[in-house]
Amino acid sequence: MHPNHHDVFRALAEAEARERHATEAFFEAWKHGVELAGVRFFGQGTREAFDRALTKWDLCPNIGLIKKAIGPMSSGEKIFLAAMVSVYDARDGGALLRRVGVQGLSDLGGLDAQRREVIASLLLHYAGW
Repeated sequence: MHPNHHDVFRALAEAEARERHATEAFFEAWKHGVELAGVRFFGQGTREAFDRALTKWDLCPNIGLIKKAIGPMSSGEKIFLAAMVSVYDARDGGALLRRVGVQGLSDLGGLDAQRREVIASLLLHYAGW
């Protein structure tokens, strides 16, 4: 039996709703992560720009600044910031994770629950950058 056009349209609408939810959930998690990691490292680097951000594109990490600033941070700050970068760019983020001593996912277990939840939500709702 072939689905009728109503079933096809319903399936398409449901898929679109799931995608929209994932996009919104990803952005909310990303924005929360940006706030935890430090607004200055993302987008235009100001609180005003952060507050105006409408999409993940408005809050891309400033990788050059992050590479310079990450040295004197605490271990948790370094790992979280590097993990955020790795969601945005696997190559630069992976290099940054190695630089701060992360060898595998279990190393993220050293983060506090709030930061682990942000990373988990980003992974759960990730649909590409």
